[in-house]
Amino acid sequence: MARKPLYDPSQSLGFLISDVTRLLRQEFNRRAQGLGLSQAQWRALVALARQEGANQKTLAEALEIQPMTLARLIDHLQGIELVERRPDPSDRRAFCLFLTDKGQSLMEEVWQLAEETRDLAQAGVSEAELKAMTQALEKMKANLLKASPIPEQVPAPLLQTEIQ
Repeated sequence: MARKPLYDPSQSLGFLISDVTRLLRQEFNRRAQGLGLSQAQWRALVALARQEGANQKTLAEALEIQPMTLARLIDHLQGIELVERRPDPSDRRAFCLFLTDKGQSLMEEVWQLAEETRDLAQAGVSEAELKAMTQALEKMKANLLKASPIPEQVPAPLLQTEIQ
């Protein structure tokens, strides 16, 4: 006789949020192929657009990647003239990161693709449902941040917020 599982992942809000996030990212990746950027590259650009002037350490934390991994990404993005490094006025060993004009222009395309992806995902969902869902998620986020011993220092790392 099969035992009933103690926990049904198909009924889990956490798994559902994770699945929707994964599917949003996959759909955005499909749409963004024409930009010539990898997922890691567009994620770094989005995080930078949300935190213009951040240093590499802060941006690496926001992306949840190692600083050396980000340094290689930034090297490439700088090489294709999407990002520039400027000396950090508060730490002469560090650099602040900024989008170039070319990077800003590319971000306009990224935001358009994000809007298209969001519209696809939200098809058939009423404004009232979206508002209630957003308010509930904001409360959950606040609860988790309040319970966390580490204060939130940077915005959420990915395009998730922009394409949902």
